[in-house]
Amino acid sequence: MNSTSAHISTALAAKQIGVSKSTLLRWIWTGVVEDVEKDRRGWRRFYPADIDRLRGFNEGNEARESGAA
Repeated sequence: MNSTSAHISTALAAKQIGVSKSTLLRWIWTGVVEDVEKDRRGWRRFYPADIDRLRGFNEGNEARESGAA
């Protein structure tokens, strides 16, 4: 990703995706979704493309859980 692009925190990313921060981190820690770029301190950087990818993953999960897919 481009380091000059806008990025957001894990908490804000989770809110935009529609899940809790703990759910988003659990997905990453368990390998259910690919981790995102981290800065030199180890903090995750969520870019718009990451949000889109994770939102799509979440919407797919909701569809499977409701029996729609």
